[in-house]
Amino acid sequence: MGTPKKQILLNAFNMNCVGHINHGLWAHPRDRSGDYNTLGYWTGLARTLERGLFDGLFIADIVGVYDVYQANVDVTLRESIQLPVNDPIVLVSAMAAVTQGLGFGVTVNLTYEQPYLLARRFSTLDHLTGGRIGWNVVTGYLDSAARAMGLTQQLPHDERYDRADEYLEVLYKLWEGSWEADAVRRDKAGRTFTEPGRVHRVAHHGRYFDVEGYHLTEPSPQRTPVLFQAGSSGRGQQFAARHAECVFISPTTQEMARQTVQTLREQLVRAGRRPDDIKVFAGTTVVPGRTAAEAREKYADYRAYASSEAGLAHFAASTGIDFARYDLDEPVDYGSTNAIQSASRAAQQQGWTRRKLLELMAFGGRYPAIVGDPQQVADELQSWMDETGIDGFNLTRTVVPESYEDFVDLVIPELQSRGLYKTAYADGTLRSRLFGVGDLLPERHAAQAFRRLSGAAGGGAPVIADKAFS
Repeated sequence: MGTPKKQILLNAFNMNCVGHINHGLWAHPRDRSGDYNTLGYWTGLARTLERGLFDGLFIADIVGVYDVYQANVDVTLRESIQLPVNDPIVLVSAMAAVTQGLGFGVTVNLTYEQPYLLARRFSTLDHLTGGRIGWNVVTGYLDSAARAMGLTQQLPHDERYDRADEYLEVLYKLWEGSWEADAVRRDKAGRTFTEPGRVHRVAHHGRYFDVEGYHLTEPSPQRTPVLFQAGSSGRGQQFAARHAECVFISPTTQEMARQTVQTLREQLVRAGRRPDDIKVFAGTTVVPGRTAAEAREKYADYRAYASSEAGLAHFAASTGIDFARYDLDEPVDYGSTNAIQSASRAAQQQGWTRRKLLELMAFGGRYPAIVGDPQQVADELQSWMDETGIDGFNLTRTVVPESYEDFVDLVIPELQSRGLYKTAYADGTLRSRLFGVGDLLPERHAAQAFRRLSGAAGGGAPVIADKAFS
């Protein structure tokens, strides 16, 4: 018997807005992304993804606006480049109510949220979803967000991750250490809902945070939500090696993906974890058809509505560079910015000019597009899996809702027929389904240092000494 095939993991990549990645397609006659303000839009999407056995819905978010291109928000507003954008976390309860297996990875920027309240919010969602919640940890990169939140400027790139390390330390103390597993008794006869001696005060006094108190929520199925992260800079990868369980990458070629995956797994080992302790998802766009000709026609139809300039305006914010200042073939000075370093580095390495970037974004975004019949799409997805070492894909949307419906109806059955995709959801939490080793973070994860075992010291004692991270 041969070695079982590695099954593909799939997230739908979306955002609580009109224009997300493939910009301009909101103008397509069949697109319904303008309905993003309605619950039916999101519950309908959740049902479609559940029908396709998607592992999760990965919901992006930003705080701030894209105002780098042309030094204003004109293109951003005209093309709805992630503006207007609504809060992603409030969507989860409604979608969880109409699904049983679909997970949810929600982006929350820790720079502008207090850890004590964010801990309660995610614990609440972990309870309400039955352990299907994940958190995409981001530190932010927009100067417009810093100004809007009352800061004169962002923290420097690497210091944002230093602060994030301490932020996660606080959360681990709350999620993993404040309540013992058997603290909640629900003993009506004995009039004890919670055993006082099994709930512990957190006392954290660090460089960035001072937190004293008890976690407000009883232990949830996963305690700590599944931790997603998308930073690909050197410092971002160090952060991922310590904390992340799922890493989202945006390679334009298989070689770029392979190098990133190899580096990430090497970083994991250096951090005392196993190479397979993370699942790596690559961003991609798929335009499937029943035949190759139908797929090509659909792709051409979509491209007629796409906006490469909107894609460039988005990329300008990602890099902190106003490409409108450059002629089409003028060399771009990528230099050093305080935005997404991996985006600037990739563009600099490739020598991308404004003309080249506009060509790359002919479909409105910079992710590779796979166009073809179900067999061709499955071949390409399988090739990425085999050649790069990734574990799955974050599938972007094009025309809503048909892009996800077409993938579920056409591509999923082909993947299943090849043994590359599950035919039913496994039992358990999102973490258990992704890794198959239980609901809680494994002992080799950094959170273990803050976990309190049942029967530990009495209430009122701090969970652990401050600043356990060096």
